[in-house]
Amino acid sequence: MEKFRARVLIKLRPSVLDPAGEATKSAASKLGVKGISSIRIGKSIEIELVASNENEARSKLELLSDRLLANPVIEDWTLELFPVNSKQSI
Repeated sequence: MEKFRARVLIKLRPSVLDPAGEATKSAASKLGVKGISSIRIGKSIEIELVASNENEARSKLELLSDRLLANPVIEDWTLELFPVNSKQSI
């Protein structure tokens, strides 16, 4: 069995309004930060898991992402997957 680290990045679909992003954009302007044309707020979920290989780990994470972590009606997600011994950090 191998150990993996993953990051699931979840963001609202482009067609979905983002009130939190708009409020943050407005607050940034009030702080004097100019030039921001858009802010979209999302989620980053970090997971460690054990699987027999990368394909099994990816399959488990895709199931979690599709059915538990993201709302497929309004959100898109992407997956980053690394073996634990990888020098890349998340």
